[in-house]
Amino acid sequence: MPGVATGPEMSVRRLFSAKGLAELHQMVRAKPLLAFDFDGTLAPIVARPDDARVPAPTCRRLGLLAERLRLAVITGRTVSDVLPRLGFTPWQVIGSHGAEDPLDVRTADLAVALEPVRMQLDRHAGELQRAGVSIEDKGLSIALHYRLARDRDAAGRGIALALGGIGAHVTVSHGKMVVNVVPKAANDKAAALRVLLARAGTTRAIFVGDDVNDEPVFEAGEPDWLTIRVGATSAQTHARYFIESPLAMPRLLDELIAALEPGVAPDIA
Repeated sequence: MPGVATGPEMSVRRLFSAKGLAELHQMVRAKPLLAFDFDGTLAPIVARPDDARVPAPTCRRLGLLAERLRLAVITGRTVSDVLPRLGFTPWQVIGSHGAEDPLDVRTADLAVALEPVRMQLDRHAGELQRAGVSIEDKGLSIALHYRLARDRDAAGRGIALALGGIGAHVTVSHGKMVVNVVPKAANDKAAALRVLLARAGTTRAIFVGDDVNDEPVFEAGEPDWLTIRVGATSAQTHARYFIESPLAMPRLLDELIAALEPGVAPDIA
């Protein structure tokens, strides 16, 4: 099952280049909103989602940045799940790929929209479990994980069968060994970012993400947004720039800190 965006070949450049760093520094001096995905971006992908944490070097840098700029997390996890995994205090967190906004009054209605999906998955629960698929109901989204399945192709077929004919009221997307179901009326990550920008009183944003559910932000291509994909290659994303992996995140964050204090090298282990 696909884990990257598809379509015509797109041109994405390495962030750690003269042009990329110059644009990054220029953007930071304009005091943008910083927004990050969690899994695969701030935290490396792990076999068991409950083991995911922000590594200490990344966490320390994020804490410094959060003292200077509005810093948000837009994640596929629930807000309550991701907060204790961060190790720093962000300005705001939006969960379930944009659907769970603690300040959005539509939350209860969106949760009800997934009831038919829950009923259908209940009917297929036995087959999915035997195929190595785990169902994670996040209230405002449902994730079907198959990273631990012995036969991932068979697990993918089982998920497709279980979700067959669920209707036009939900959106199904394929991530890294996971299939996500969200209400069609819910915000995606691009809409969530726009909400956060309005609250922050700015149009400028730096957004970093790694997966299909981050592509709506990359594809939006707003002129005041600098978008960075983690682990991308030239034909996989609409992001403007890419870095190789979450292991490069401390370097990216050091560049952000340096741009805030030109001429002062970050002293962070």
